Amino acid sequence: MYTVRLLTADELRASAEQLAGLLVDTVGSGSSLGFLAPLDPVEAAGWWRALAPDVEAGRLLLWAACAEADGRIAGTVQLRPAAPANGRHRAEVAKLMVDRADRGRRLAGRLLAALERAAADRGIRTLVLDTETGSPAERLYAAAGWTRVGTVPDYATDPSGAPHATTLFYKALRA
Repeated sequence: MYTVRLLTADELRASAEQLAGLLVDTVGSGSSLGFLAPLDPVEAAGWWRALAPDVEAGRLLLWAACAEADGRIAGTVQLRPAAPANGRHRAEVAKLMVDRADRGRRLAGRLLAALERAAADRGIRTLVLDTETGSPAERLYAAAGWTRVGTVPDYATDPSGAPHATTLFYKALRA
């Protein structure tokens, strides 16, 4: 069993090493998250800690799926509300990841659903994201009702440095 919850900035700081392990595992499994492999755990922990001011200020919302048995963080997802006055109805979804040991338990879908509910509750009506074309994440978003906008060739590299196309998605939410 897992509990999905929104993390505070203090919880993020306290969990930075554990989150670093999740990120290192996800990058090591080949997921394209903006990092190259092998990802150094110290660098990964620093990346997580650097997000704390944005979490504190409300510029970033971070959900974690925690194993009820031991409190271990098994997955995360982020929401970045748009800053411009004319874009406060939209936000970007980023860094949806689930530890390899916890995949196949519908955690990614639960994290995404929690984010979508919270976004709608905050008056956000449009979500956008990008993901590696042909990846399991692309199939997840399509199955979750997201609309493909298109693809950009060679947009980002995978953790080995090989360029891949990226698929852009959006989802309209009901308030």
